[in-house]
Amino acid sequence: MSENAISLENTGSKHKISVSKKYVKRSPMAEIWRQVRKNKGAIVGLVILGLLVFMALTADLFYDYETEIIQQNISMRLQGPSWDHWMGTDDLGRDVMGRLIYGSRFSLSVGVVAVMVALLLGVTLGAIAGYFGGLLDNIIMRFTDIFSSIPSILLAIAIVAALGQSTINLMIAIGVTSTPAFVRVARAAVLMVKNQEYIESAKAIGVRSYKIILVHVLPNSLSPIIVQATLRVASAIISAAGLSFLGLGVPAPEPEWGGMLAAGRGFIRDSNYLTLFPGMAIMITVLALNLFGDAVRDAMDPRLKK
Repeated sequence: MSENAISLENTGSKHKISVSKKYVKRSPMAEIWRQVRKNKGAIVGLVILGLLVFMALTADLFYDYETEIIQQNISMRLQGPSWDHWMGTDDLGRDVMGRLIYGSRFSLSVGVVAVMVALLLGVTLGAIAGYFGGLLDNIIMRFTDIFSSIPSILLAIAIVAALGQSTINLMIAIGVTSTPAFVRVARAAVLMVKNQEYIESAKAIGVRSYKIILVHVLPNSLSPIIVQATLRVASAIISAAGLSFLGLGVPAPEPEWGGMLAAGRGFIRDSNYLTLFPGMAIMITVLALNLFGDAVRDAMDPRLKK
């Protein structure tokens, strides 16, 4: 937020006040974006994420999915990086670079959709628990404690095993395992807001509880929830890769980074590029998301604003 530059001139018995700059008020989102832009790590993360999204959206322009990505070509199997195949070919003769690019579609979509599922479930339950309190709060939080006590990867395996192996079920499994974190964050944020005077005023004039939560409480509790969602996408991508590595994620022959790691581990001695490139893709994507998430967290922390 810029400030007015006010100068005071004394000319004998008269005083002259001049305002050299008009007062400008930024919106909350504009102020957050201003803080994020000052973080070099966030800019690096955004550039990497932008490139990944661009590659995912334009993959069809460079590769034919049916013939180059999933169709087997045994005569071209296990060829190292070359001008024809920049990242080599896998054990079934498929282009590794093309599968990595298409794999970004699955990894990014699984991460984003899983966090949206967790966001919907967690914020709903957390807002209800924090606003109403009492017995309802105890019930919700005790169930949250039970789910938190189960290792997330084990719970995700159980959900995928029960629902069946598919991309949609993978998103649901990761979303459910990520829900307890959002329940806690949303509840804490609502508890800090619900006793404010404007909430009491809304109750006094007879506004329904669900409308108070949706219109007044949640919009003023979004900062920690947005930060949690931004950072959670990276964890969701790692979880998706882990489940695919175990054979419970995106079903073959669809290209997915964790599945590519699992397929290449048997050739790690003679064809280590089969695990090197998918591993680097996961690492770089998670790093970019963490850099951006850290910047968003710092931008929304009033103690760190300049």
